[in-house]
Amino acid sequence: MKDKITATHNSKMAFELEVNGHKFIIDAAEKVGGEDRGPRPKPLMLASLAGCTAMDVISILKKMRIEPEYFNVSVEGELTEEHPKYYNSMHVIYEFRGKHLPMDKLQKAISLSEERYCGVSAIYKKVMPITSEIKILE
Repeated sequence: MKDKITATHNSKMAFELEVNGHKFIIDAAEKVGGEDRGPRPKPLMLASLAGCTAMDVISILKKMRIEPEYFNVSVEGELTEEHPKYYNSMHVIYEFRGKHLPMDKLQKAISLSEERYCGVSAIYKKVMPITSEIKILE
């Protein structure tokens, strides 16, 4: 199986990306010649990890018959100082709210995502440490 995306130059530093038939713009900040019309490429790496693990976790929890009232995944990335700037670590925060949220099942769903199912996490772990935490919100 092979995935393919396209990045078509739009104007200045902006590109229109097409991913799975969906189009969106990426752009640079104004201070480097862009018009800030869309996200930067590197933070999309964080979004890819958040989306991948979030979809895994909610799917696994549904199979366990656990449905949180609220579920959110945040990913923080630490950028290097020198060029080429890249993420040298990432931290995933899983936030839940609701009744009947057994911690052991939340941990199991997250562990399955992180260690078995999330392909984004699998590739990122080859080049940097990824840590995570669970927060139960009131």
